[in-house]
Amino acid sequence: MSGFSPAFERLGAALAAVVLQQQETLAEFLPREDWSADLTARTYSSGGVTVRVSLLGSYAARERTWLWGWANPQFGDDHPAVEPTLAIRGLGRRLGIPEFTTPEVDLSWYEGPAGHGGELIAMAAGGVLGGSGYIGAGYDGGSAYLHVDDPQAPPAAWDPVPVPRLLMNAVSLFPHEPRLTLARLLSRHRVAYREGDGVTEIRLPGGGTARALFDGLGRFIDWQAHLTPAGL
Repeated sequence: MSGFSPAFERLGAALAAVVLQQQETLAEFLPREDWSADLTARTYSSGGVTVRVSLLGSYAARERTWLWGWANPQFGDDHPAVEPTLAIRGLGRRLGIPEFTTPEVDLSWYEGPAGHGGELIAMAAGGVLGGSGYIGAGYDGGSAYLHVDDPQAPPAAWDPVPVPRLLMNAVSLFPHEPRLTLARLLSRHRVAYREGDGVTEIRLPGGGTARALFDGLGRFIDWQAHLTPAGL
C-alpha cells in the first residue's frame, strides 16, 4: 500500500474534527503522568485517574507499521481488550476499507503532518467506536493505542469558538472533504446548518450565526461568526 485508500480518507475526513475535539476534552480530564495499564482488566491509570480502555493496535517506529490488536499474537480476537474493537474490522469489510482489515498495515510511505501514519489510523478507529477518545501509550520501539470507553470521561461539549481551529487542524490531516468534516462536527452537536454554493450557513445554539466559506475546489478558506450576547 502506498497512500491511504479513498474509503479511509473519506471516513477520516468525516470523523477528524469530532475526534480532535474529543481528544482535547480527554486531555483536560486525564492527567498524562506516570501511567500503567492492565489490558486483561481493561484499565489505564495515570495521575490517580483510572479509566476503562480497549486495545486498538500498535505502531512500530522502526518498521513503520500498524498492527491491529486482533492480529497481534499476544492478544487476538478473544482477548478482553480486543473484543470491543472488532466492530472496526467489521465496518472495514462492509465499506471496503483495507486499512481496517489488513492485519499489519505498511505506513513507511507516510510523510504527512501527523507524527506518523499510525496516528491517523488510531484517529479513524477511535472515531468509529465513539467513546471518550484514545491514548497513545509509548513503549520501547513504538506506541500502543488504547480506546477510552468510560462514562466518567466526559463527552466534548459544543463551543463555537474553537470550531474554525478544529476544522483547520482536521483538514490538515484529512484534507479531501472539508465540508464533510464540518458537517459531521455540527451534526455531532445537533447544530442546524445549510449548505449552499461555497458556503455552509450555521445557526449557532444560544444565538448568532456563522458562515464557513470554501473555494471552488472545496477547500476551507474563511469563518465568519456573529454571536449575539446570549451566544457568548
